[in-house]
Amino acid sequence: MKIAMIGTGYVGLVTGTCFAETGNDVICVDVDAKKIENLRCGRIPIYEPGLSEMVKSNHERGNLSFTTRIEEALQKANICFIAVGTPMGEDGSADLHYVLEAARSIGRHMVHDMYVVDKSTVPVGTGDKVRKTIQEELDKRANSLKFDVISNPEFLKEGNACADFMTPDRVIIGSEAPDSIEVMKQLYEPFIRSREVFIIMDLKSAELTKYAANAMLATKISFINEISNIAERVGADINKVRHGIGSDSRIGYSFINPGCGYGGSCFPKDVQALIKTSTDIGYEPRLLNAVEAVNHSQKQILAAKIVSKYGDDLSDKKFAIWGLAFKPETDDMREAPSIALIKDLTRRGAQIAAYDPKAVSMAKECYLKDVEIAYVQDKYEALKGAEALILVTEWKEFQNPDFAQIAKLLAGNYVFDGRNQYKKHILKKFGLNYVQIGVQE
Repeated sequence: MKIAMIGTGYVGLVTGTCFAETGNDVICVDVDAKKIENLRCGRIPIYEPGLSEMVKSNHERGNLSFTTRIEEALQKANICFIAVGTPMGEDGSADLHYVLEAARSIGRHMVHDMYVVDKSTVPVGTGDKVRKTIQEELDKRANSLKFDVISNPEFLKEGNACADFMTPDRVIIGSEAPDSIEVMKQLYEPFIRSREVFIIMDLKSAELTKYAANAMLATKISFINEISNIAERVGADINKVRHGIGSDSRIGYSFINPGCGYGGSCFPKDVQALIKTSTDIGYEPRLLNAVEAVNHSQKQILAAKIVSKYGDDLSDKKFAIWGLAFKPETDDMREAPSIALIKDLTRRGAQIAAYDPKAVSMAKECYLKDVEIAYVQDKYEALKGAEALILVTEWKEFQNPDFAQIAKLLAGNYVFDGRNQYKKHILKKFGLNYVQIGVQE
């Protein structure tokens, strides 16, 4: 099939590349000329395992191309995906500016009947707005071209996005038009292992499914963090509690890891957007409000533990930070717990030496550009002269470090673990004090 992909961000680039991988002719569109030129030269704007190789190979084969001209893409395509950003507005709502601008461009430049697929994460009712916007532009042209709007939300995990797309656990299609459903079924056939994976529903239900999925996962994280705070205060061990409840097949172990809060491009934005949608229709989403409140306070927990140990004035203290990205296997720092932690510590006068395998450039150029931080090339280099090590992101290279080396390089003897990766009795052998989430010292 011939596909136009509007947007070359995380979702658009992964989706377009994976469709090209199965032989489709994909042309990706973006208004950012520099980004398009970089993509043509094989320079990928994000870190995602396996993506760079797939982009380069499909571009060389000629079935993945890049342009800034939407009219060029629409000239060839019979399916057009909208995969642009929906950033969070000041009131928590999803900003649909880019989505509706893409819809306007489609209406202005489409030259034949088309299937328009909304891949962006959008509030319920957005599909109707996209349809209305395209039709208004067609009416201005006195054009009778036919089109249908389909919802096809993405469920990609950063750090595993390519694998998630190639072997999805579900493909949601929001449409009640038989021909649209059939086209989407053909498009996704190479990726579908069983018929149960391909799930058809109406447009609004598909839009809500995406938000509900992310809100559910965020709820599990905030729940275990709430329990961890209780456990610490009553003298229980949250790690043992997690094992006890996770062994129940109705609960499971996924997303019940205690820590310093969730971040990223999805959970914070989508929970707040769903809260805004709920309040707009006159419903108070009490559980979602609690999920958001718990996560906000959880991002302060590491700083609070450090202040409890060293006091409010940290002007003569240096701390080593391991991990800046909001999760492993990505360079994404959107809403990352490291941001709140580092800003809090430096505001109290602390010096920071930080290491992350992939996210240092993001920190320097965007999220922590106004904060004075010493970025290092090696995790052990960050430890030199530091009062304590603070683990924020659970990258694999942090899971089994050389504790003797840690003890030797640190000026102090504390390890603050924001992801509960280590064992207290092991660190104790090396003279290290271990502070974790949900466990008393």
